[in-house]
Amino acid sequence: MQEELLAGLLAAVVTALACWFGPRLIGRIPEPVADPETPAAESAAPGLASADEESAPADEPLVTDIVADPAPAVLTKPLYADLAARSRLAPKLALAGTVAGGLVGAQIGWQPVLGAWVYLAVIGVVLAYVDVQTRLLPTWVIAPSYGVVIVLLGVAALVDGEHEPLLRSGLAWLAMGGFYFAMWFIYPQGLGYGDVRLSGLLGLALGYLGWPEVLVGMYAGFLLGGVGGGLLSLSRCSTESGTRSARSCSSARLSGSPGETRSATGT
Repeated sequence: MQEELLAGLLAAVVTALACWFGPRLIGRIPEPVADPETPAAESAAPGLASADEESAPADEPLVTDIVADPAPAVLTKPLYADLAARSRLAPKLALAGTVAGGLVGAQIGWQPVLGAWVYLAVIGVVLAYVDVQTRLLPTWVIAPSYGVVIVLLGVAALVDGEHEPLLRSGLAWLAMGGFYFAMWFIYPQGLGYGDVRLSGLLGLALGYLGWPEVLVGMYAGFLLGGVGGGLLSLSRCSTESGTRSARSCSSARLSGSPGETRSATGT
């Protein structure tokens, strides 16, 4: 018990220190590229009549004379640089990192795989903040994390002297990533592709711990995401019907691993 507490304390300190620099990471995230395609009406030269306008009889109303329904309000995403510059963000992320790292360390203990989970705790805190503010999970953060986690898991397997956990990680990545890819393919409005990328990353780390952890982690995001989405709707934080609730699953999936998986499986 004392060893788990020491591992939790060390993991909490390391995660908090890393999360303190979270605003710098957020400020470096490139902004999404806007869709270059523009409607034809916007590209027409001002003051020139279109072919439909010139050929329309005088006694018939022009299409352009019909007042269209007002377009729905478009939610603008805050700039990542503005998110990173918010007041006292560093200590807030560090506080969240202290909790996340402490839980991870206390649950895993002094195992070589702890390094991979401490890294995921840091990235999880940053992604959770970005997800809540923008409803986006930047590929710029997730994609390189695959390489980091694979290297850390490889080091853990070498230290443990076993190859089975590493093989299980690969299979869990295929299983968890494939499951969420199927969910996204069937109903893309309810799940962003960033969730698919994140699920594969968590599948790698959960697979190293065991198949029970993979199964519980796979469904914990849906459970916690549904509860979080309901609370957001009740507090009028949901701006689009169903969208915010579904995207809250991303942050909930991070919070459900590995602490909840460990407690649920009894390990």
